[in-house]
Amino acid sequence: MSKPVRMIELSGAPFERGSQYGQLAAREIALGVGHYTAQIRALGLTEPELQAVIEGYLPLMEAFDPRQVEEMRGIARGADVALRDIVLLNARTEILKIAADPKLRSGLREKVEPDGCTAVVVTPKATKEGRLIHAHNWDWKMEAAEAVMVLLVRNDDRPDSLIFAEAGAVCRFGMNTSGVAITANYLESDRDYAEIGVPLTMIRRRVLEEPEFAMALRVAYTTRKSGSNNIVLSESNAGLAFDLECAPDETFVVDPKDGLLVHANHWQSPVALSKLRETGINDTPDSLYRDRRVRDLLEPKIGELTVADIKTALLDTWASPWSVCRPPRPSLNTNLSATVVSLVMQPSLGLMEISVLPALDPTYTRYMLKMESAAQEGRDPVNA
Repeated sequence: MSKPVRMIELSGAPFERGSQYGQLAAREIALGVGHYTAQIRALGLTEPELQAVIEGYLPLMEAFDPRQVEEMRGIARGADVALRDIVLLNARTEILKIAADPKLRSGLREKVEPDGCTAVVVTPKATKEGRLIHAHNWDWKMEAAEAVMVLLVRNDDRPDSLIFAEAGAVCRFGMNTSGVAITANYLESDRDYAEIGVPLTMIRRRVLEEPEFAMALRVAYTTRKSGSNNIVLSESNAGLAFDLECAPDETFVVDPKDGLLVHANHWQSPVALSKLRETGINDTPDSLYRDRRVRDLLEPKIGELTVADIKTALLDTWASPWSVCRPPRPSLNTNLSATVVSLVMQPSLGLMEISVLPALDPTYTRYMLKMESAAQEGRDPVNA
């Protein structure tokens, strides 16, 4: 049986909040640091080269959001690790693919394993209960399941957030008390890694901390990125869903169809495909049918869709082990890959449900945002 993700509650100023985070998640942070440091070494990046990349990155990160960098400093202090380790956890995609030496950068691009994900948003008009549902399968390295956290972040001047993250990172997916939710999928194009942009974790966290949805959209849409990424945003009060296919320097919008939005790891926008070249299918060929498979399972029930229907679609095993719900298997780059978590959010209820390694155990654990204590958790089966 998979162990539920541990939840911790954080509050106070950024450094104080980070220090709490580092202390409470020190074990998981150490696991993540060890994993990614070993990967860096295997790729041939030396300690001085890694330090140079991180030192060059920090000014850009601070210019984007100094509060987040201050929180990272607190995490490092609380976990008793170097700041560079926390920066690595928050910019691991970018750092694994970027080096000061162009030859090394080219080598990294050829060897780094992509995240494979499937995102789903169902707007209220397509659901039985009239509530927006925002869900996601995160496919990555199986060992990441041992180093993930749920963060309940209390803010004095910004919305509170419930965040799923790799331990030590400021965000991966999440939702806030304003009804905004965010997930994201890996994309590749021929425009990637020509220059350094803002780390994706920081963009996602900033989205959740913007008091106004228009500004959250602005952050996701306009912030320059190092590589391509698909950002899925929803706003439950108005029942809105936006799929933003982001190249490093340009963003393309994919709209829901009949209240249903499904996206995997390949470009869908005809405008995007007329302007750039898709380069990710070589590593994620299953993406071409994963989103179609999920859509085919859900479309017949539009207007009556439930959380149980979404979970069933995300746990689909057709074409296993190259399925929507991926069991642990060797990847094309020899890593042991799996669907690390399946996540379902109902932002209007403040409810997030997570199943860890769902191909092995499809039990979802419930986490609540709108509550006085972080202690309220429960275990729900897939059809609950």
